[in-house]
Amino acid sequence: MSFSPTVLTLVLALFIAGGGTATTAEKKVKVIASFSILGDLTKNVGGDRIEMATLVGPNGDVHVYEPTPADAKAIGGADLVVVNGLALEGWMDRLIKTSGYQGPVVVASQGVKPRKMAAEELEQGAQHGPLMIDPHAWQDVVNGRLYVQNIAKGLETVDPASASVYRANAEAYTAKLSELDQWVRKELSGIPKEKRRMITTHDAFGYFGAAYGISILSPVGFSTESEASASDIANLIKQIRREKITAVFVENITDPRLMEQVVKESGVTLGGTLYSDALSKPDGPAPTYLEMFKNNVNLIAAAMRKSI
Repeated sequence: MSFSPTVLTLVLALFIAGGGTATTAEKKVKVIASFSILGDLTKNVGGDRIEMATLVGPNGDVHVYEPTPADAKAIGGADLVVVNGLALEGWMDRLIKTSGYQGPVVVASQGVKPRKMAAEELEQGAQHGPLMIDPHAWQDVVNGRLYVQNIAKGLETVDPASASVYRANAEAYTAKLSELDQWVRKELSGIPKEKRRMITTHDAFGYFGAAYGISILSPVGFSTESEASASDIANLIKQIRREKITAVFVENITDPRLMEQVVKESGVTLGGTLYSDALSKPDGPAPTYLEMFKNNVNLIAAAMRKSI
């Protein structure tokens, strides 16, 4: 079969107008997020317009993460980097400098009202080092919505041609987060205020407690790098017994042995595993931000109801 010069010219013109190949026309924005929760939020905003990767994956501890040469290479080739801020990723500035990355960095927590550790807690040595601001702002769904807005703005900056897509995705996902926030409040509404107490491995749920009226206790501070003293643990066990607290949990990112000791000596039953600083693997109970919240709240509410 042969084609006339006119037909060949037309085919060539269409090929060039289409960008040569489908791959060229559909080039994705390369985005690196510091840890899995941010990665999920970013994916919901970016959709199929982005190529998403995270440095600290499922069940990983961002507090103590040690970057690799592969991480520096990945950031060096990225179009956008998304971090939490609030001093969570103490290693990130050094990593970005090492990578040679010169692009924009989205601080997802920008605009959040930071929660600070109470002065008396600092005096007791519950928090070591310079970290006095609680970085776990995503544990309040209202802050989660703010994270989404900041991420959308960052994506629009590097890919203005897709700005309308990012805005639409952010709006749709924000609606889901608003529904989630209302669901959390409804699930906890039947629990008396005096029974809304819970204990976790490290102080990662302060924003959650402030948002939903729960008193949070923990043997260590904001970072998993902190260590609980013998007196901290003894006082916590006494408080569990005295106040008959039934909501006691381990976290997916921490060594469970400390809380297992607390549970054994206080005589309570462990309420399960909460997801604080990382999502679960895809086949786990908390593979997304939405599912993480639902998993946590279901466990927390069930444990608290035991004390009613």
